[in-house]
Amino acid sequence: MNRILIAEDEERIASFLEKGLRGSGFVTTVVSDGLAAYEHARTGEFDLLILDIGLPLSDGFTVLRRLRESRVGIAVIILTARDSVVDTVAGLEGGADDYLSKPFAFEELLARVRLRLRSDRLPEVTVLKAGDLALDLRTRRAHAADRSIDLSTREFALAEVFFRHPDQVLTREQLLSHVWGFDFDPGSNVVDVYVRYLRRKLGHDRIETVRGTGYRLRAE
Repeated sequence: MNRILIAEDEERIASFLEKGLRGSGFVTTVVSDGLAAYEHARTGEFDLLILDIGLPLSDGFTVLRRLRESRVGIAVIILTARDSVVDTVAGLEGGADDYLSKPFAFEELLARVRLRLRSDRLPEVTVLKAGDLALDLRTRRAHAADRSIDLSTREFALAEVFFRHPDQVLTREQLLSHVWGFDFDPGSNVVDVYVRYLRRKLGHDRIETVRGTGYRLRAE
């Protein structure tokens, strides 16, 4: 089981990341400053570091530089509110493997985490199935019986959450945070709107409404 170190000083974002990654099967540890991030990352106990740039005590660029100077080969994904080309290039040239600008959707982060942790020794799962439905992660299309179904970017992201948790009840809040990111409006009805879109394409009876809770993709 992969272990992920989260270096983030904003408690709301750190909690969002920790809950999402644990729910996706990872073991997580959270630190809130650059010195702790460096000390934890250099132990060799972690497979990947999610590193915020704006950390107290020692910023993310400094942490990354010290790790690479110490020849610590941990995979690093940078999180930053800075979206300029200069900062992006500085992070990648400093030894980061990838970066995301805030705000971001959890599913995008999860895809990047899985890409960095993917082992060439294991076959990559490219098709998710739920009964006679299938979701192709490469073509980003769904399949039902002999039909191929085109999905928009948001429809695909929502469908992927359902397909990764078939027959599991998912709350609107879980779906909002996974697909629309940590900066979502909890009072929004956007989940209900996109569930309707998916029902039209996958079949109205495939996504059940669980009254007072959320939705569930029926595997059969």
